Amino acid sequence: MREIEYRDALNEAFDEELARDENVVLMGEEVAQYNGAYKVTRGLWDKWGDKRVVDTPISEAGFIGMGIGASMLGIRPVMELMFWSFHSVAFDQLVNNAACCRYMSGGLINVPIVMRGPANGGTNVGATHSHTPEGLFAAFPGLKVCSPATPADAKGMMKTAIRDNDPVYVMENTTLYGNTGEVPDPADGDFLIPLGKADIKREGSDISLIAHGASVLRCLEAADILANEHNIDAEVVDLRSIRPLDQDAIIESVKKTNRAVLVDESKPFCGVSAQITTLIQEYAFDYLDAPVKRVCTIDAPAIYSPHVEQDQLPNAKRIVAQVLTIA
Repeated sequence: MREIEYRDALNEAFDEELARDENVVLMGEEVAQYNGAYKVTRGLWDKWGDKRVVDTPISEAGFIGMGIGASMLGIRPVMELMFWSFHSVAFDQLVNNAACCRYMSGGLINVPIVMRGPANGGTNVGATHSHTPEGLFAAFPGLKVCSPATPADAKGMMKTAIRDNDPVYVMENTTLYGNTGEVPDPADGDFLIPLGKADIKREGSDISLIAHGASVLRCLEAADILANEHNIDAEVVDLRSIRPLDQDAIIESVKKTNRAVLVDESKPFCGVSAQITTLIQEYAFDYLDAPVKRVCTIDAPAIYSPHVEQDQLPNAKRIVAQVLTIA
């Protein structure tokens, strides 16, 4: 199977969906002539033109509101936020309008919109550009939230998100855009990955490492260290989708391994891992041989210093150390 970059997997997803459905449009700051701030939309404006790939003003509240309104009329906009940290200036549109419209209209009005862009730290851009709001948006009924870790997941989940009749918020990671991985060739057929379906990235028997986004890769690094240096066989569960959440996959993994460490780039207070801890305690308590542990981003605004920020984020060293406290 061919290997392509994460950004190119997303680009393929957009290109295929633009061709499949004339109502799909890409919108955002610099997504057209400039090919996107991270070159994710490279070449699409040249191919599809001004009406399908649209540059917007630097006004998130304005263009996200416009996209939500267009989606209510049958357009399927894919909106790029240059950073998910800019969500706060369009919070009313993202939560009150997009999340609630279908319910408040009695199911008469759908909002088939995708909001996407990087939501991560680790790139030394400071506290105001390094938020990870997946847990925040997952708290609002009506929204779907996913965070793909690999190129294949990025493509398959993006195509599914674009076809979904509800708003889907895709939290990407800047540090993953250049990563390569195996992705099925378009010639082999339509490649879709359902939302709400976790993936076991590494089978194991001694402990479950449960994560999403870039933290999945840190877990895989930690699993190798645990196997090679400590004879511990770790299973790595990639949530892929935060909401809907694959609760069954989480519980089955914990029942198998009897231990769990949750790895989450969000801050620990009210984070995704806090919710999963509750699920494990409620549905798999009798299977636990040790307390559930977490490795999150240290609870402070993102640190600007490159070396210090790497220690603030979850990393393989911190994960291994936490595993050894309960293994």
